[in-house]
Amino acid sequence: MSSRLALHHGRHLSTSAAAAATAAVEAAGASTATSTKPSTISTSRAKSQLRYVYDPDKALEIYSSVSPNYTSPLSSRYTQEYTVRRLAKSHRFSDIENFLESHKNDPKITQEPFLSSLIRSYGLAGMFDHALKTFNEMDDLGTPRSTVSFNALLSACNSSKNFGRAPELFDEVPQRYGLSPDKFSYGNLIKAYCEMGSPESALERLKEMEEKGIEITAVTFTTIMHSFYKKGKNEEAERVWSEMVKRGCPIDVGAYNVRIMHIHGEDPDSVKGLIEEISSAGLKPDTISYNYLMTSYCRSGMMDEAFKVYEDLEGNGCKPNAATFRTLIFYLCKRQRFETGYKVFKESVAVHKIPDFNTLKHLLEGLVKRSKFKEAKGMIRTVKKKFPPNVVKAWERLQKELGLVSAEANEVDLEET
Repeated sequence: MSSRLALHHGRHLSTSAAAAATAAVEAAGASTATSTKPSTISTSRAKSQLRYVYDPDKALEIYSSVSPNYTSPLSSRYTQEYTVRRLAKSHRFSDIENFLESHKNDPKITQEPFLSSLIRSYGLAGMFDHALKTFNEMDDLGTPRSTVSFNALLSACNSSKNFGRAPELFDEVPQRYGLSPDKFSYGNLIKAYCEMGSPESALERLKEMEEKGIEITAVTFTTIMHSFYKKGKNEEAERVWSEMVKRGCPIDVGAYNVRIMHIHGEDPDSVKGLIEEISSAGLKPDTISYNYLMTSYCRSGMMDEAFKVYEDLEGNGCKPNAATFRTLIFYLCKRQRFETGYKVFKESVAVHKIPDFNTLKHLLEGLVKRSKFKEAKGMIRTVKKKFPPNVVKAWERLQKELGLVSAEANEVDLEET
């Protein structure tokens, strides 16, 4: 494909976005093409870098550096999705459209998994109409249609929160194209029903799956159980659990975590009991399991015990995630323990799991209240490097409100200390 054609599809992109989109398409072109880039990286390396990049233009630059000789279509899909997420967080939807549309000029567009990745990416960006349009263009693009692209379309319904469309498409598309829904199709459908607050409808579809001999997975049962819990129908939720056990369905930690989720506001001993049950079942409690225990201690005002759970994560074979830091910092601030909260914040920076603006706002205000100006300024400099432009503006407003507009030239940010 010529660079002129690729640029035509990217003409509305920002300069960086256009260049990256063009490079991405050219790099994936015919094998006879010669790369003009000085160096390329693997999809796995790009994926690793993109996880910690918030600047959408930098994300596009990383994506355009991926070698055209990638060996993992799945990793390639993930790098594309990470890039789209970064653009979506900055509300650059026209850039997303041009970035993804440029891929339709790639020779691989006739491969269903490649096209399906575009459908999923549009869904992640909340651009469901574009996802559906891409699905409907498959005949014109010369791409065969099967349950692979159908499942991508259903997934796009859910990720874009167009839950009501999933049941409609589930009934229409297979009939129109002669497709047979599989367990993943039903999984997406059941998730849509549950997100709409209708686990009863999801149960009806389980009967349909049984009649067709389609496997009902633990994830499907867990999704329905979670929905019943959310509606306050605990008895129905426990019946779903019992049915799962009765069928001998392999129960994973995720299913146990759903049960923990709906009791973790109670006495921490109840949560500890379920964690012990996980271990007794031959499974390994994960970070989510321990997060619920930590949260339970926090809500009970037992901050020392909560902090101990946090400190013991590594010893239990787990690593803190974004929710770990968000929860712990929030409750530490609530208990006026800002110095400890700042320590936890620095640890979140070190592992690239920085909490959201609303959580850190309380910490910054607390540090200023305690006259910890050096820490507050260091925190401001760090978050301004890590958050996308639209969030940085909120930090700048808060910085002015708290009188932290300027920082001394000889001060360093958290990553350098």
